[in-house]
Amino acid sequence: MKTVEWLKKAGSYVLILRVDAAVQLSIQIGRLGELAAQPGYYLYIGSAFGPGGVAARVQRHLRLHKRQHWHIDYLRPYTTPTAVWCTYDAQPREHLWASVCAQLPHVSRPMSGFGASDCHCDTHLFYSPHPPNAALFIELVDEYAAAHGEIQIWVPQNKSSAGWEHIRLS
Repeated sequence: MKTVEWLKKAGSYVLILRVDAAVQLSIQIGRLGELAAQPGYYLYIGSAFGPGGVAARVQRHLRLHKRQHWHIDYLRPYTTPTAVWCTYDAQPREHLWASVCAQLPHVSRPMSGFGASDCHCDTHLFYSPHPPNAALFIELVDEYAAAHGEIQIWVPQNKSSAGWEHIRLS
């Protein structure tokens, strides 16, 4: 595994967050309502085509102390980031990726409208009691969009570091 910096290019991403709480949490998500968050993994899909691209957006999501602007900002304080899947494809892929996430095994939609207030998707937040399978996700994306850009997998370096590293699936 090699440590590299986030690229400051536009693209789409999946932020994977883990809830470790032993009991279900009730989290107010702005005006959207309450999310009954369970222990497990949450997959949040977004895109970043503004200044700073994916790097700026994901780093903002990772910060705990910030103005709450997006739905994910309300969930983030209760979670631990475990991975980021991203592409620097020039075409926004968040709607395709939402469709693909809905097809992953053991994945459900915990809250309608989450992260999807500006599109026709039902949600951009998915839940799995198990760690999501990046290889299967990439395989499904490739089935639907053969011309799709490379999907990169990023994981935290270690618990004592704020750094992230890019890994390659074998």
